[in-house]
Amino acid sequence: MSAPVAARSLQLHLETMLGPDAEFRPGQREAIEAVAAEDRRALVVQRTGWGKSLVYWIATRVRRDAGHGPTLIVSPLLSLMRNQIAMAERLGIRAATIHSGNTSEWEDVEAGLAADAVDVLLISPERLGNEAFATRILPAIERSIGLFVVDEAHCISDWGHDFRPDYRRIGRILRGLPPSIPVLATTATANDRVVADVAEQLGEDVAVFRGPLTRDSLRLGTITLGDQAERLAWLAEHIPFLPGSGIVYCLTVADTQRVATWLRSRDIAARPYNADLSNDEREALEEALVRGEITALVATVALGMGFDKPDLGWVVHYQRPGSPIAYYQQVGRAGRAVDMAYGILLAGREDDAIAEYFIRTAFPPTVNMEQILEALEATDSMTVVGLQKAVNLPRGRIEQALKLLEIDGAVARDRGRFARTVAPWEQDEERVARVVAARRAELGQMQAYVDHTGCLMEFLARALDDPTAGPCGRCANDGGTLPSAAVSRPVVDAAIEFLRRDLRSIEPRKQWVADAVPGLSGRIASPNEPGMALCVYGDAGWGREVERGRVVDGQYDRDLVVASARAIRDRWRPTPAPEWVTAVPSASRHGLVTEFGRLLARELGLPYVDCLAPRPGQPQSAMLNSVQQLANAHGKLALVPAAIIPSGPVLLVDDLVDSKWTMTVAGALLRGAGAGAVQPFALAVANARDS
Repeated sequence: MSAPVAARSLQLHLETMLGPDAEFRPGQREAIEAVAAEDRRALVVQRTGWGKSLVYWIATRVRRDAGHGPTLIVSPLLSLMRNQIAMAERLGIRAATIHSGNTSEWEDVEAGLAADAVDVLLISPERLGNEAFATRILPAIERSIGLFVVDEAHCISDWGHDFRPDYRRIGRILRGLPPSIPVLATTATANDRVVADVAEQLGEDVAVFRGPLTRDSLRLGTITLGDQAERLAWLAEHIPFLPGSGIVYCLTVADTQRVATWLRSRDIAARPYNADLSNDEREALEEALVRGEITALVATVALGMGFDKPDLGWVVHYQRPGSPIAYYQQVGRAGRAVDMAYGILLAGREDDAIAEYFIRTAFPPTVNMEQILEALEATDSMTVVGLQKAVNLPRGRIEQALKLLEIDGAVARDRGRFARTVAPWEQDEERVARVVAARRAELGQMQAYVDHTGCLMEFLARALDDPTAGPCGRCANDGGTLPSAAVSRPVVDAAIEFLRRDLRSIEPRKQWVADAVPGLSGRIASPNEPGMALCVYGDAGWGREVERGRVVDGQYDRDLVVASARAIRDRWRPTPAPEWVTAVPSASRHGLVTEFGRLLARELGLPYVDCLAPRPGQPQSAMLNSVQQLANAHGKLALVPAAIIPSGPVLLVDDLVDSKWTMTVAGALLRGAGAGAVQPFALAVANARDS
């Protein structure tokens, strides 16, 4: 056991970080002493903004001053790492990171560790699965660390709302650490079941420090607005009257882009934030929000753990999250250092469908895992692309399954190739069923939260098993004054018009997938031009009209023809301008797309040329990855025999675009037959979930 820590020493460290008037919050000093002086394993469960990171920074300083090795922190988001390094510097702590964006710095970090010139190494859980890190760096770290920290520790637990497979690798590290190395796990979002699960994985005699979760400044409210246009109108009308700046949380990347564009059109400084952006772009947006240069950051959960703006005035959810724990974590970004902040949940018609999608895809089905194992057993090893060719599964599903199988020891990886090991493997169906049932129950809790007539803060606190839960006296159901649900008809109409004018881009594919089709590899010689779609399939605006025409009526009405022609002429204005039109024929919906193409050509005053023919084959929608999609599209499309292909630029029309391989193959056929630039246009892009 380490030597006791003098109370004055801890107070000096606190004042160095936070100022001369700083005081420890209840539980902070005790948690520091547990790991820094008593060499214990501890779990800290405290609300966002309580100061969990302060515990491991001061504990690190104390242990380094006592001659112990550096601290290893496993943390899920790079944004968290950036903020924490700045805080660590106040204590003179030398922190370094190893992540996918700084591989050029790895050697310097290794040298710093070897020279004992690094006090803290921060890594993401995904680094634990990186071959170079696991074989070269991790063994050396494990032998020398003085404190092991697991941030956002609910990710360890299958029961946690944000379970991450890479966190399961932490269990192996914990089992291999000598008892003299203390362990600190922290989270703001854990109910009793998650706390018990994480504590069990940490080992025996775990000290649990758990505090109240409610925040006095937060005013909660729920508003049901079923239509996207109504929710957009609510945001436009009410955000200008909310205090300061805030976050609008959306469930999909597409919605962050759409909502931010709408708000900017209403003179509200808004920007989208999602996982599609680079690390530098996300960091710049975070800093702009902190400085107050942005009124609304419209974000997916990519902006979550680790982002800290103490004076954030509000959090509005454009759609309902799938669990009370996830919702509490996100809404808890607001009101940390202000007297009053708002947390408003807007519920909509698509919420349940999106939540169900995330539940269904949380665990790869056993049949998919077995398909992958069978494919690997048939050969020495395979790449991910090889597996895409062997099994008709989405690439993301294959990668997810490989990660789980590798963690379970059923699959080994070597320089990007995967091989079956001799270890037996069997899915724990009972565990999967229990976790899925728990998540469906959490979804039911969120559905109940929207309609709850009692105190909303108490509802969330009880869902997280907070023993101090009670009426807050501030929420919309408990005496508080919050923005109304009212939206004006003119703004709703403007939102509908916005949705109908919100064209979606179709970025061209420029590279053939290797091994998908014999003879096709490398760059596409003459790729399609950037294209455009009228809408998102099934969305408010034109999306529902496209869905009705495709599924119910079996034809697209004239309003869609006119709207498409106006969008092409007035807003897209493709360059070079198309001189003729053709359409991608559908074998399953005979004549649906070609008839629309003919009508659109007539509306545009261009000739229509029937030059593409369908071949027998599987529906393109049944193909689940790029290898399968390209191979199927290539086999299903051909040029009409003896067709005369004009040499000018062509508008290539389809009704629904998803993978873009059908458009790509059709464009290649047309260019190969002498057509000019190919300008793709679709009625709708598929509303695929962010997977």
